[in-house]
Amino acid sequence: MKEVKAFVKPNRIQRVIEALSENGFKSMTLSQSEGTGAFKAKGARPSLDFHVTDSPVVKIELVCQNEEAQAAIEIIMANGKTEEPGDGIIYLSNIEDAFQIKTGDSLKRYYL
Repeated sequence: MKEVKAFVKPNRIQRVIEALSENGFKSMTLSQSEGTGAFKAKGARPSLDFHVTDSPVVKIELVCQNEEAQAAIEIIMANGKTEEPGDGIIYLSNIEDAFQIKTGDSLKRYYL
């Protein structure tokens, strides 16, 4: 199993979600976040919660089969990029296992 975690500009998130869904990636988690890094977006402002200047981002997290990860990454890149710098970043991680909270059953068999 692979986890794809991407940080995308808020104005591109709807497009990214729709493209992922249309290509079979139906289950994902979205979180509104603040990012800080080398690129400072136009309109970046001091964070209300932290002592840094931030840029708003949306974090997408999804878990998929190993062979599906590259397709998810390509979909996110194609639909998340703009002509401006600082479009975001994608991380790819290995997932050893996952468990249903209700039953404790391993989901490994569904993803491997």
